Amino acid sequence: MQALRRVFSLLRHLALYALFAIYLSPFFLVLINAFKSRREIISNPFGLPPSWSLDNFITAFQRMGFVSAFMNSLVITVFSVIGIAVFASMTAYLFVRTDWRINKVMFFGMVASMLIPFQAIMIPLVRIYGGMNLLNSPWSLIYMYLGFGSSFAVFLYHGFIKSIPKELEEAAMIDGCSRLQVFFRVVFPLLKSTTLSLIILNVLWIWNDFLLPSLVLISANNRTLPLTTFYFHGTYSSDYGLLMASLMLTILPVIIFYVALQKHIIRGVMEGAIKA
Repeated sequence: MQALRRVFSLLRHLALYALFAIYLSPFFLVLINAFKSRREIISNPFGLPPSWSLDNFITAFQRMGFVSAFMNSLVITVFSVIGIAVFASMTAYLFVRTDWRINKVMFFGMVASMLIPFQAIMIPLVRIYGGMNLLNSPWSLIYMYLGFGSSFAVFLYHGFIKSIPKELEEAAMIDGCSRLQVFFRVVFPLLKSTTLSLIILNVLWIWNDFLLPSLVLISANNRTLPLTTFYFHGTYSSDYGLLMASLMLTILPVIIFYVALQKHIIRGVMEGAIKA
């Protein structure tokens, strides 16, 4: 019986490793072809490169304006994520700790708005903001991300804040803290696991988003990294080596982000699941 269990366990592990290899195969295919010339890719797309040259990466880095696109994506992502975390947590705290009747209406309105697909409102959105000359600005894009990302964040914070005892806030107010100080010194630190989970989700969403920046950011100087990669592909569509190298440069920041914060990401997701 034990031998049979070991066989099933071995087969299960082999199946998992096989699925993992299949899942990562496109990434490794892009990686090895990023070091090849166009002729080498056409002749042998699945083989290892004859020489591991960084020429494609250097050329793609220079021609696609990687630094400018990276900084645009970084500024938009950082300010959007911080804004969502701060304003959504304060909004959820207001909904939980005040007895205004309009709070329930506003909360359920925000939850209901999550059911509306972005494709249903993107054309009116662009027409309205274009009519007010608010397009082609990173700050307009940050404002939109704040609006689209706040509903889900408020929903998560709302359930977590309910579990925080009011006695902690009352003790802080007795010690002389104002309502704002109570929130930032007592409540917000207790929301660490939820905030970390939201930061992870929003960073991946905003950094990799293509549709909304493509509608808002028009000039080349304001383009984010996914947009720059898209237009770079249109310009150098016949040079497969450069295309693969540009894809790797675009993926690299996300990989570094995950590797650097891997422990915090896993802990945040686990704590958020336990609290939920």
